[in-house]
Amino acid sequence: MGKRKRLMAERLKETKKQTAIAKLNDVPTSPQKMRLVVDTVRGKEVNHALDLLHYSKREASVRLEKLLKSAIANWEAKNPEQAKELEGGNVFIKTIMVDEGRTLKRIRPCPQGRAGRIRKRSNHVTIVLDVKKAVEE
Repeated sequence: MGKRKRLMAERLKETKKQTAIAKLNDVPTSPQKMRLVVDTVRGKEVNHALDLLHYSKREASVRLEKLLKSAIANWEAKNPEQAKELEGGNVFIKTIMVDEGRTLKRIRPCPQGRAGRIRKRSNHVTIVLDVKKAVEE
């Protein structure tokens, strides 16, 4: 039983070497607005995703582009011998998630002496990069 667990742990460690993760916490845009940008690059090759984000008009794309560059740098640090994979277009966005962060609650005056609640939302973004597996014939 112990040998089996050790083999599974080593296999998991090997797969983690191939993937690179980058996180961005407490981004001051609403998760809904960030998900609109994230959906355009999900599953794309990283160089194509960088181009899409660079020429996007949305404000969230600037932060997402910076995060993607960080994830690429993390991947290059983990896989220095596979630099040609990046130029060859084999590195892609495996998963990208947008989670809701904390909400700052503010008060705004409303008519007839009432107070209206303003919710300033934030989000957390996580990117995981991976290499496309070669198709075996």
